[in-house]
Amino acid sequence: MPISRAEIATESGAKLINRLCKHWAHKLEVEHKEGEGRVAFEDGTCLMQAEADKLVVAIEALEEEGLDRLEGVVASHLERMAGDEELVIVWEN
Repeated sequence: MPISRAEIATESGAKLINRLCKHWAHKLEVEHKEGEGRVAFEDGTCLMQAEADKLVVAIEALEEEGLDRLEGVVASHLERMAGDEELVIVWEN
């Protein structure tokens, strides 16, 4: 299973996780607790953990193609939820 990971500098990690989990809970399986979130997509899973100065995001997909798609989906949603805060998202796999 291909895996991708990003460490995103932000002090709003817990807030971003909260917003994303609420957003996706309407149509996906979501687990959320303070500072952590897990979202199950059709072709993979996204794990998020907030730390004091960063948000750690890991995506695990069934196939490489699904991983590429999920990287784009997660990044675009994070950027939208961040509002005026500019996030630098660099995926490592």
